Amino acid sequence: MSSKYAIVTGAGSGVGRAAALALLGGGWTVALAGRRKDALEETVGLAGDAAPRTLVVPTDVGDPKAVNALFDQIRSAWRRLDFLFNNAGGNVPAGPIEDLAYEDWARVVQVNLTGSFLCAQAAFRIMKNQQPQGGRIVNNGSISAHVPRPDSVAYTSTKHAITGLTKTLALDGRPFDIVSGQIDIGNAATPMTQRMTKGVKQANGEIKVEPTMDVTHVGNTILMMANLPLDANIQFVTIAASKMPWIARG
Repeated sequence: MSSKYAIVTGAGSGVGRAAALALLGGGWTVALAGRRKDALEETVGLAGDAAPRTLVVPTDVGDPKAVNALFDQIRSAWRRLDFLFNNAGGNVPAGPIEDLAYEDWARVVQVNLTGSFLCAQAAFRIMKNQQPQGGRIVNNGSISAHVPRPDSVAYTSTKHAITGLTKTLALDGRPFDIVSGQIDIGNAATPMTQRMTKGVKQANGEIKVEPTMDVTHVGNTILMMANLPLDANIQFVTIAASKMPWIARG
């Protein structure tokens, strides 16, 4: 095939934008999914000569109807899907567990976990039935899939759950050449991590500035994972700022 076809969720900023641009730079055709059309179009504007290989599809991954519409459009436009990066996610302000409203908990679970499940389920349906069969799914786990930050019960719970989703997808996809892996990212410099430069709460209660890394390193890692043949898989990879204190966080 002259081009392979990918979906990146949360492609309007940060890690999703970096991944989409890396894939486009590597010759992929990429559907940019996210809630804000204007942000997705900003990503297209950064793609340069690769812009014609983009497809902008505003999507709320927590909405089953919106996810179905996204994948219906992929079937219609491309008739196949080779790669899904389940990146879209959200969080709520840090705070004690006893103060977390149910609505905030439910919103984080719906986007981070249910959204990833819905997209993976829809991708399975395409990848299982296309010729040649198969494809690859990579989930964004985060360092929080390993260790929590203080006052982050909703986000951390969903990211630990993503690891279970990744393993199950990898197992259930084996008969159909559908492989699944997970990237766990620590302190990539994005709008979401700007607060790191002002200091964040540590496990011992101190507020400390944390180092960050260029988000393009994450995009390049996603491209490497996407380009592997389906008989090889990076099951889990952690990429983090080298001086990030996560190994000793707890």
